[in-house]
Parts: sequence; structure tokens; C-alpha cells
Amino acid sequence: AYARLELRCPRALDPRPSWTLGDVLTELDALEATRRAAPPTPLKQQPEWAGGGSARKKAFVMRIEEEDDTEEEDDNEDARALVTGARFSCNDLECSSFEESGDELDSCSTSYHLMEKRSLEKSILLELERDHYLKIQEEVRSKLSSLEVCHQNEIQRTITSFARLQKYAESRKEIDRRLDVQFQRKIAEVLDKHLSMVQRDHEQKSQIVERRIRDDAAVEEAKRREQSMKEEKIKQERARQEAEARQKATAKLAADAQKAAYEAAQKEAVEKEAAKSRAEAVSTSSQISQNSVAHATMATSTEIKSELPGIKIYADRSALEAESRRRALHDQVPSNIYLSKEYSRYDRQIGKSISKLMPTTDSVKARASELIKALDGQDCPRPIACRLFADKMISIVKSRNPTDKTFGKLAFACGYVMLLVTNQVPDAMGYLLAEFNKVCMYTVPKHLHALNAQARNTDYFRLIGYQEEDGKLQSTEKYLVNVVAYVKLYAAMIQTEIKGVRHPHGLAEGWKWLAMFLNTLPAIPATAFALHAFLKVAGFSLHKKYGSQFMKILDVISRHFIPALKAQGSKVQPEAINNLQNYLNDKIYLEEPEGQYLAQQLLSKMFL
Repeated sequence: AYARLELRCPRALDPRPSWTLGDVLTELDALEATRRAAPPTPLKQQPEWAGGGSARKKAFVMRIEEEDDTEEEDDNEDARALVTGARFSCNDLECSSFEESGDELDSCSTSYHLMEKRSLEKSILLELERDHYLKIQEEVRSKLSSLEVCHQNEIQRTITSFARLQKYAESRKEIDRRLDVQFQRKIAEVLDKHLSMVQRDHEQKSQIVERRIRDDAAVEEAKRREQSMKEEKIKQERARQEAEARQKATAKLAADAQKAAYEAAQKEAVEKEAAKSRAEAVSTSSQISQNSVAHATMATSTEIKSELPGIKIYADRSALEAESRRRALHDQVPSNIYLSKEYSRYDRQIGKSISKLMPTTDSVKARASELIKALDGQDCPRPIACRLFADKMISIVKSRNPTDKTFGKLAFACGYVMLLVTNQVPDAMGYLLAEFNKVCMYTVPKHLHALNAQARNTDYFRLIGYQEEDGKLQSTEKYLVNVVAYVKLYAAMIQTEIKGVRHPHGLAEGWKWLAMFLNTLPAIPATAFALHAFLKVAGFSLHKKYGSQFMKILDVISRHFIPALKAQGSKVQPEAINNLQNYLNDKIYLEEPEGQYLAQQLLSKMFL
């Protein structure tokens, strides 16, 4: 029979590829302890078949392992397979037990049989197991040595890498230090340049300030000289006026005496003619009574004879008289007074102040204060200052865009400024109204109608307010835009009210203007646009003050003015009719116009 031999190799001795150095050392220590604790190898016994059939029994061979303390002797002992011992002729000798071994082992002693019978297969198996154990131990040691070498190489590479990193860090530090030094040097250069520029600017500013101080001193000196010269002129003028007043008083006394004598003579002549007139009165009384009704209806006739041929004037007589008085006041100051070197500075000052006007409370207060100060100045005579103020205020229609939506707010702001200025300087209102009547005849109100084609010449168009642009008269559309803008500005001045501030030309004058406009002026496109502009700005205030009376005015417009406008057919622009109809149908007079309110309480507190 055949016996199956199997190598007894413990699984724990197989080296794992994933072992670490610590695991390998731990496994080696465990193997060494196991080897020390194992019983000594029994003596090999020659098998029966080794004698070649001889009846002679072979003696057993004892093999004893010898261990030294040093690693070199252990290696030599491991290299030797077995040590041949003394042969004894002991047939059927069995050792039941053996005493404890005396060698220095870490584990406890184990009892074993020295004279145990063993078969060949077991002996061979033990030899193979021993060889396998030594082979595994050698492989593990070789792998351990290779791992130690790799570990040392890795340590060396790590040290080298750390050295390179340290060297690189030092080089970077050196580079950064150089860059910092260079950057600090650049910063110092830029700072030095900046400080030098600041110092240079400071020196220039100080020079400018010194120059301004010298210039101001020179200007003050010139002003003092000019003031002294003006005072001297004023004294001379007063003396001349006093002399003229005395002469006028003397002439007036003489004229009064002559007038008294003339009146006495006239009184006698009147008494003589009185008797004759009584007789004639009886015969003509019947005729006068028949014609009285007709003359009463024509008392407020809208037709006034014009001095210009071919032109018919539509206006109220009282309005024309007021216009004549304002024109006489306005013509006292030459229209080109702003060209004079002496007063051109005041013209620029007033124009600059008005040009900065904005529809805000702060702007209105600032501009009004500046203008009041300019008109109250002693350097410029009051009439000249008022004429310059009126010209610049009304010319805001030319300097601003009347078609802009913000012009309505600007018109209200101008109304506040005009009220505040005329409240402190009452003479300025006459010049303002004269300038309004000059640039737009509908502010009187008045209308000039050409009776024939010959009268509709260039002079006629200039007379009614057409302006020249590049040597030609402006178009009718631009003329109507200007008419609307001037009427809006006039209406804004009329409707402006500030608590505690008296208005020299307020809503009462606006009511009077509206009545005269509807009673005297014809229904044409120009008057329709002017009427709508006036109602759009001042209609809310008039309705608030007059109530039902204002509603009657609107009824007259609806029942008489608009139908008369429609009766002209294609001559009238549809926009003129639609504006008035929309104003009445939508009841716009109940809505407060945008920009009308500009903190009246604050303005009244400032100028009271």
C-alpha cells in the first residue's frame, strides 16, 4: 500500500504581500518563540527494509541540536541538517519519558520520548517540514532586509526632498525679499513724486490766492473811487433838480393865475349859451330817448378806430388805456440800456440769476433773494434795474424750450419769483406787465385784425408778435407756441398766492382779464390757444375763488366761443377746438396743475 504524504506547513507562515515592517517583525518573533517551545526532534530510526533482509538490527542515531547565543552560530546550526550521534544497539528499547531540557528557552519545557519508533514517512515529513521552515525563514529574512534597504532609501529620498524644499523655500524668501525691497523702493519714489506734486500745487494755489487778494484789493479801491464819483454826481444832480423844481414852481404859479382868468372868461360864455341850449333840448329830447337803448348796448364796443390803415383793433378801452400807461413807463428807459458799459454788469448779474432758476423751493428762494438785492442796489437806478429785470424774466420763454413738459413747472416757479420780487419792489410790476403786453398782445387783452390783403404785410405780422429767424418771419406754428408760453407765464404770475404776501396783480386782475377777453376778442385759432393756456394754468385757482361765477364763464365759452370757432370751418385748426372741449368735458379746472404748490408756508415765513 502507498501512504499519501502531505507537507505540514502552517498557514500563518505564508508571507503576505500586504505585510508591513512591523507585521514581519512580529511574525518572526512568533516563529522564534514557537521554535523554541517545540520539543527536540526525535532520533531517526532506520527502517526495516534498510538492512537488506539481514536479521541484524541497526542501532538508532541520536541527533542533538545545539544552539548558541550569537546570531552567527545560529545560522551555522541552521545550515547543518543533522548531527550524527553515537549508535547504540538497543533492540526494542523504548523510552517512556525524558527529563526536562536544561537550555534557556522562553517557553515552558515539554516532555517527549527519545526512543520512539518512527516510520520512514514521518521522518521524511519532518525533514521536509524542517527544510520548508528554514526556507520560509530565509525568504522572510531576505524580504525583511530588502524592505529595510527600501526603507532606508525612502528615508534618504525624503531627507533629500526636504533639503531641496528647504533650499527652494530659502531661495523664494530671498526672491521675495528682493521683490519687497524693489517694491518699497518704487513706493518711495512714487510717494516722493506725489509729495513734490502736492507741494508744487500748494505753492501754485498760494500764488493764486495772493493774486486774487491783490486783485480784490484793486477792485475794492476802484469801487471806492467809483462810489465817490457817483456820490459827487448825485449831489450835482440833486442840486440841478432842486433848481429845476424851483423854476417849475414859479412857472406853475404863473400858469395857475392865467388858468383862473381863463376859467372866469369861459364861465361867462357858458352862462350865455345855457339859455340857447335849453330851447334846443326840448326839440331833441324825443330823438335822444329813441337812440338811448342802442347806445347803451354799444357802450362796451369792441371796435376801436386804429391809427394804422386797414387794421381793426378788438380790445376794451380800459385795457388799452392801461397798456398805454405801462408803455409810457416802459419807454422811459431806453431798450438798449443793457449795451451801456455802466449797466451791462447789472444786466449780466440779473440774467445769470434768472437762468439758474429751477422749479424747486430752494431755487425760488435763492433767486428771489438775489434779484431783490440786485434791484435794491444803490449803484443802479431803480427804473433801469426794473426794466432789466422785466426783460430777463419774460425772455425766459426764448431761453427755455416752451414745448418741454417741464415748462409748466418752470412757469409756476417764475410766478413765485415775480410775486416775491414785486412785493419788495412794487415798481417792478409795471415793467413786467409792460413787457408782457409788448411781447404778446393777448396779455392786454387785444387783437389786431387785418381788413384786407394789403394790410397783411410784414409790418402787420411784426406788430402782432411774429419774430424774425434768420432774416425771415417765423412760422405760424412757432408763433402760436410762443403765444401759449407767454400766456402761461402771465397766468402763473396772476394765480400765484403766498400767505402774508400782498399780490399787486392777482386773481382779481385775472378775472377781469378773462371777462374782457371773452367780451372783446373774436373766436380765432390764436385766441383759442391763448384762452386754453390761461385756463389750464389759472383755471383751478379761479374756480376755487369764484366758484359758480367761474362756471358761468365756462358756460359762455361752451355756448358762444366754441360754436363761433367751429363756424369758421377749415380756417380753424381742430386742435384749438379739441383743447377747449376736452378742458370742459374732463373738468380739468378741478385738478390742481402740476408744479403749482412750492411750499407756500416756507416762502411766506422767509419773506414776511
